Amino acid sequence: MSDAVLAPTGPIDPASRGKPKLDRGMHPGGTIAFLLVLVAGLAYAVVSLITDMNAVGEAPLAYGAFALLGLALLIALAFEFVNGFHDTANAVATVIYTHSMPPLVAVIWSGAFNFLGVMLSSGAVAYAIVTLLPVELILQVGSGAGYAMIFSLLLAAIIWNLGTWALGLPNSSSHALIGSVLGVGLANQFMGGQDGTSGVDWNQAMGVFKALAFSPLCGFVLAALLLLALKFTIRRKDLYEAPKGDAPPPLWIRSLLILTCTLVSFFHGGNDGQKGMGLIMLILIGAAPTAYALNRTMTADATPAFVQTSQAASGVFGARAADAAKPAPAEARKVVSDALKAKDLDRPAVYGALAALSNDIAHAVQGYGSIRQVPAAATSNVRNDMYLAADAIRLLPKSGATFSEAETRTLKGYTDLLNAGTRYIPDWVKVCVALALGLGTMVGWKRIVVTVGERIGKTHLTYAQGASAEIVAAGTIGLAELYGLPVSTTHILSSGVAGTMAANGSGLQIATVRNMALAWVTTLPAAILIAGTLFFILRHVF
Repeated sequence: MSDAVLAPTGPIDPASRGKPKLDRGMHPGGTIAFLLVLVAGLAYAVVSLITDMNAVGEAPLAYGAFALLGLALLIALAFEFVNGFHDTANAVATVIYTHSMPPLVAVIWSGAFNFLGVMLSSGAVAYAIVTLLPVELILQVGSGAGYAMIFSLLLAAIIWNLGTWALGLPNSSSHALIGSVLGVGLANQFMGGQDGTSGVDWNQAMGVFKALAFSPLCGFVLAALLLLALKFTIRRKDLYEAPKGDAPPPLWIRSLLILTCTLVSFFHGGNDGQKGMGLIMLILIGAAPTAYALNRTMTADATPAFVQTSQAASGVFGARAADAAKPAPAEARKVVSDALKAKDLDRPAVYGALAALSNDIAHAVQGYGSIRQVPAAATSNVRNDMYLAADAIRLLPKSGATFSEAETRTLKGYTDLLNAGTRYIPDWVKVCVALALGLGTMVGWKRIVVTVGERIGKTHLTYAQGASAEIVAAGTIGLAELYGLPVSTTHILSSGVAGTMAANGSGLQIATVRNMALAWVTTLPAAILIAGTLFFILRHVF
């Protein structure tokens, strides 16, 4: 796949197609502002990290450990930066090629709304990627194996993203990251044994696969149908025309296109930004567990409800334990861990262990007064117990367990509280990811914009085509965030543009569509191979 293969099928008259001018560089003042924001963001991250560690009495990290932590955080933010200029270019292609916004204004506008999207995100998607990782590595994320996992999957995703960007191919960062996660899981299982916690949770992976596979089909079909619906209901000739020269569209069309670009940028930030946040939290939990392994923002006011729900859940488990003994906490952890490895949870002995584990969690939190007051020495055990209990509850139905409606509500409430105690994102992490994604949007966007704007269809993008593709992308990504599903902005929007070209009878440039499809098909195996190879190498380094 080369740029020559991606070239338009015939000569293009810039005047007739209204081709935008993309060669205008950023003003020196803008470059200085960019660098100042970048440096300020990194300084804010360092100060916030040190402040959080001091607030809970975390022992200062050795220079080597601090350097390793800093490198891991930089690589995680680099992934979000690359995600910004790779994926968000899709959002601005339509407004640029319809002359609704000047190119530089469009990317700055999109970067700002990516920032807002991250800051206002729910956090539901942040741990969807994390749940694909081997339980074994998550529980020992601060070890050499944990760092090898983080470095491998992030570097693999960055390498693949940069490779497809260099070819101008609209490729999904989500797709690449998930492939990298699978590569690490498979390599870890190959190297460390064949048990259930050392490899990939394929049940969880299948749900993510379905969301990714649905993305391009959804974008193509829905955008095509929306364009046809617009033609049937809104009979305005100017809506279905391509730009004439450099003239902007009528105000109402321009407003519509800017609105759809804004929504795609906002929802892209809300969905894609969370993936980096989840991985950054894993890094922080491993390096500074006292500060980040438990949600220190939970106050003592939440303790009574937490204890009551833990005891209610213990009652549900105890009723199913029959005559099985409730082991001591250390033995209970082993029983639950072994059951997760074998994926055989629906047994009295496991219910007895879960009852004991739930009671121990409740007594620990009650004894210390709140989750935020759990001392450093007990933090890792409490966090691991909570993670094991939550993961077991999630997997029980898949092991054949059935619960009454009341029991389901109790366990759902308990899972929510366990997740609230272990899954949280400090504001400074959101700010840093938002800055990385927003600043990345303003760099390197031209290659992907040209592909989406010029090389998918044989004719210039019309106003209605741009609006249809963006409306579908914004709606789909917004719903995905609501339900905590990681989806691909790139797949939805680029396939949406292709769908509008097909519905409009404009024709598709087969070479480009073929290469986009090839990138979509090869991303998973390529990312799996790269990440697995890196993990194998790094496991012999750390």
